[in-house]
This record gives sequence, structure tokens and C-alpha cells, in this order.
Amino acid sequence: MSLNTLSGRFALLTGIFVLLAEVLIVFPSISNYRLNFLESRLERAQIASLALLATDEAIAADLESELLENAGVFNVVLRRNDVRQLVLSSPIPGPIAETYDLRDQPFWTAIRDAVVQIATPENRVIRIMGEPVKQAGQLIEITTDTATLRQEMIDFGLRMLLISAAFAVITAVLLNIVAQRMLLVPIRRVISHMTAYANAPEDARAIITPTARLSELNEAETAMAAMQKTVTSALKQQARLAQLGQAVARISHDLRNILTTAQLFADRLESSADPAVRRAAPKLVNSITRAINLCETTLAFGKTEEPAPILSRFNLATLVSEVTEAESMNAALCDGKPQVEFLADVPQGLMIRADRDQLYRVLTNLIRNARQAIEGTGRPGTIEIGGGEDESNWWIRVGDTGPGLPPRAREFLFQPFSGGSRKGGTGLGLAISADLVRNHGGALKLLRSDEDGTEFLMTLPRELVVFPGPTVPA
Repeated sequence: MSLNTLSGRFALLTGIFVLLAEVLIVFPSISNYRLNFLESRLERAQIASLALLATDEAIAADLESELLENAGVFNVVLRRNDVRQLVLSSPIPGPIAETYDLRDQPFWTAIRDAVVQIATPENRVIRIMGEPVKQAGQLIEITTDTATLRQEMIDFGLRMLLISAAFAVITAVLLNIVAQRMLLVPIRRVISHMTAYANAPEDARAIITPTARLSELNEAETAMAAMQKTVTSALKQQARLAQLGQAVARISHDLRNILTTAQLFADRLESSADPAVRRAAPKLVNSITRAINLCETTLAFGKTEEPAPILSRFNLATLVSEVTEAESMNAALCDGKPQVEFLADVPQGLMIRADRDQLYRVLTNLIRNARQAIEGTGRPGTIEIGGGEDESNWWIRVGDTGPGLPPRAREFLFQPFSGGSRKGGTGLGLAISADLVRNHGGALKLLRSDEDGTEFLMTLPRELVVFPGPTVPA
């Protein structure tokens, strides 16, 4: 079982945690074993002393030695009726190193004494004090060595560790089996469905069907199924749109050729001797020209991509002046005066970092749309271009006093072929402008559009960051 798998790590961690829990039990168990061992020595010493207490005569030395050896002690002292009496005795091999009173020993003190006992390899003589069994006195004291006690404590601890390790392994195996059935098998099923779906996202048969019994996994499967349905539907729609786009491109190509021929004949109508034909000819030429422009724009939109912005520093006021001068030359006249007045409110020393050509196209598109909207009303109007900067962005505002955008144009403002507000327009201009600004890492948004006019806001980040993305051509 590999540790790089979820099941392998789960089994390892389970074993470690169970073993850690058992180790925490081992020390109290060893401490309890030590107390039981010492209490048993006290009881055996008390039983050995009964042979002397049962008679008033002295017992033989060899019998006394045999009683002490069977009890595992060197001497026995009883306190009865406030009198301390040495009942059994023998030579002590060394000085008493420690005295332990078992009558009132705290839990943590007992654990500490057990650990110290195991950690001390030399054989020492210790005194043990406790209460006699059956209230056969006030106190019983014995002296004994620690060799046998330490060895038995070590043997008991090893047995406990082996048992703990066995329980840890068994528990880990059982938990791993349960985890495999309850968690890992459903997770592997989800992974297999994800892999199958990734290989064929258009195939609806690869969409997962939620069957997990655990609520969390069932929620994950349900969410993934919804996502897969959405992606599959989007892919199918995209494929249909791609096929439709190819068909439109072919139709536009053929239609452009037909309209070009029709335009040649329409040009000749202007020289016709019939006044009615001459009056109708310009309208026909304009209609055909708009149709040709629509075909050419559709073809360009479908096959051209914008290059990534080439950033440079330039003066924004100079760029705005160039755009307004070019548009003022195309502006219509009203009562012998320009119908549209251009006002620029840009600091002369403001330097920005952007692609100058692309920003020129964006401003030209916004200002031209505003000019054509004002000219469509037949009344004089004003276009104001403002610029500035803050801590994080450069900003440019383009506002006009035109009639405002119609509701449908505002709803689909930045969508190709959908957001056009001018009769005969394609709706590509604002979509192209928004993508060009977005490629700079900025944003183009509509601030307002009502009967008092329309205002757009363009923001460009001051950091040297460019976010490449899908673009459309101008």
C-alpha cells in the first residue's frame, strides 16, 4: 500500500493515533502494576509475620530466613497499638535509597515513581509503607530491592506495547476497510466519471448520476452533474454557433461579391436622364454600401485576432486632440456651423502607459458614436472628453449630449452584432473597444445613458501588467 494514496496515509495515521493512545495507557498501567506489586509484597510480608505473632517463642533463624525469602523482603516492621515492632529481619545489602508510602500516593506521583524506577538500572534498597490487611495493625513497613520489581515492570510494559501495536494494526486495517467502502470507493467513482467526462465532454452519457449515500458526497456529485450538464450544453451551443458562423461567413462572402456587382450598376444609375432615377440612385448606393460594409465586417470579425498591446508612454492630451481633430473634419454642419462641439478636459502633462494605436481606435469609436448620435437628432450638441489619474488607474471619460442609448442597446451593449444603437450599424464597435481595453487589464463601462446624453468610463491600470484574452478585430 503506497503512502502517496489516500488509503495508505489513512491507514498509517490510524495506526499512529491508535498506538499513541495505547502508549498513553501504558504508563498508567505500568504505574498500577508497580503499586499492585508492592502491595502484594506487603501482604506476603504480613502473612510471613503471622508465624511469629502466633507464638511467644522465638522462631528458628533458618525458618525466619525462609519466610523473608518467600515474601521477597529483607525485614518486616509492624506498628500495633502505637508500638513499632521489628517482626522479621535479615541483613540489608545496602542503605535505604528511597521510602514510598502507599497509603496516600497521588496519581501523577505514582506515574513519576514508576518512570524513575524503570529509568534507574542499578539495584537499590527501598522502604515500603502501607496499611496492614484486615486492620491487623496501624502500619506495616518492609524493605526490599528493586531488581525484581524493575524487571517485571519492563516485561509488563513490553507486553502492553506489543498488545497495543497489535490492536493498532488491527484497528487500522478495519478502519481502512471501512474507509475504502464508505469513502474511497465513491471518491474513485467520482474520479473515474471526471476522467471519462474530460475525454468526451460533448457526450451526455458521461454525465455522472448522483448515487452516493453520504450526504456530502451526494452533494458533490449533484453539483458536478449540474456543472457537466451546463458545460455540455455550452459546448453543443458553441459547436452550433461555430457552424452557423462558418455558414454566415460563406454567405457574407458570396453576398459581398453580388453586392459589389450591384454597386457598379447603381453608380451608373446616377447618370440616368430620368430625374426620378437620379434621385433614387444615391439611396440605393448607400444601402448597397452599408450591406457591403456589414459583409466585410462580419468576415473580418470571424477570422482576425488583435495582437497583444505594445505598451509605451505618451501624452494623453495629444492623443485626444488628434482624435477630436479627425472627427471634427467629418462633423456635419448646422446653420453653417459645426453641429458638434468637442471639449477636452485633459491635463497637458498627463502621461499614460498603453498601446497608443489601440487606444486611438477605442477613443475614435466612442467619439464617433457620440458624434453620429448627436447628428441623428438634427440639433447642436457637445462631446466632452475628460482624463485623469488616481493611485491605481488612469481614467478617461467620454460624454455627449445626445439622445441616449435605446434600452435594447444598453442591455446588449458590449455583445457583437447585438448592441448597435445606430440604424445600419453592426454593434461591433463597442465590443471591439471593450476587448481592447480589457487586453490592457482595464475596463470600459457605461456610466449613464438617458435623455440628457451618454457617458462612458475607461480605466487603465498603472501597474506594468497586461492580461491577454480573447480579442476581436476593429
